[in-house]
Amino acid sequence: MTEPSRASAIITAALLDTAAVVVFVLIGRRSHAEGLELIEVWGTAWPFLVALATGWLVARAWRHPIAVWPSAIVIWVVTLIGGMLLRAMSGQGTDPAFVIVAASVLAAFLIGWRLLARVVATLTRRRSRANSVDA
Repeated sequence: MTEPSRASAIITAALLDTAAVVVFVLIGRRSHAEGLELIEVWGTAWPFLVALATGWLVARAWRHPIAVWPSAIVIWVVTLIGGMLLRAMSGQGTDPAFVIVAASVLAAFLIGWRLLARVVATLTRRRSRANSVDA
């Protein structure tokens, strides 16, 4: 992988992870009929965003930003646990049902896009090989 494409992969992965956390927060706030003003969303999102950044550091995800293991799994676990700890420390709720939902949705989002990227890459490689054999 060339340096510009590597940098692009890292930036894209970080942005997709950030978007995943924000979408998780927006869905949750909307499903509970809570406000979607920027300050309200930020109040819910910041613990998970801080934990997400920590997860990237712990996983050293810039090395393999699209890998499911260890990058996505470590990022997911640290984002979930760190986010819940920061929520608890800041007086926000950590009801067991919320933890279960957060674990499920964050896993689907943070791991899911990487699995999808893997499938697309595999299909693209197969199609490329098939086209080169046909040529």
